[in-house]
Amino acid sequence: MKIYDTIFLDRDGTLNFDPGFIQNVEQFKFYDFTIPALKILADKGNRFCIVSNQSGVGRGLIEMSDLREINSFIRSECQANQINLLDIYLCTEHPNESTNRRKPGTGMFLEAADDYDIELNKCLMIGDSERDLIPAHVLGMDTMLVMTGNGHLTIDTISAADKPTYTVENILEGAKLLIK
Repeated sequence: MKIYDTIFLDRDGTLNFDPGFIQNVEQFKFYDFTIPALKILADKGNRFCIVSNQSGVGRGLIEMSDLREINSFIRSECQANQINLLDIYLCTEHPNESTNRRKPGTGMFLEAADDYDIELNKCLMIGDSERDLIPAHVLGMDTMLVMTGNGHLTIDTISAADKPTYTVENILEGAKLLIK
């Protein structure tokens, strides 16, 4: 069984369906297996941070108040299921005006490490795209690529340098693999 200091999670395509820019909480839908997967990992002592690019705000497609409402829903679901979600880090910048906070940059990870005294080289990043895995590799983290969201496209195009530590069908399969 592998316990990490913190498990970092991408949001769209990893935890929930990704139809494109999710504009309100009514459009946000966890995969059926997301909460059970996080619960399995939480029950073993893992804690979590979500790191998510949300350029829909910078593009003028999503209101910040709606994004806050989605985050509030995610937090309440985690709390109701005793899932230790430390925080949700968002990069709302337009891709043309992005800083190191936007994945594949390391900014959100470094901010979380500073806020919660996280040892990044003892962490795992779970995501569905190469841009989720790149910062984790830069920071010495293990990585898990899920085949949900963009995972099926990513697995065929990912560079050799960014090959994941684990490749799984979904986060529930990943949770079961980690607790073996």
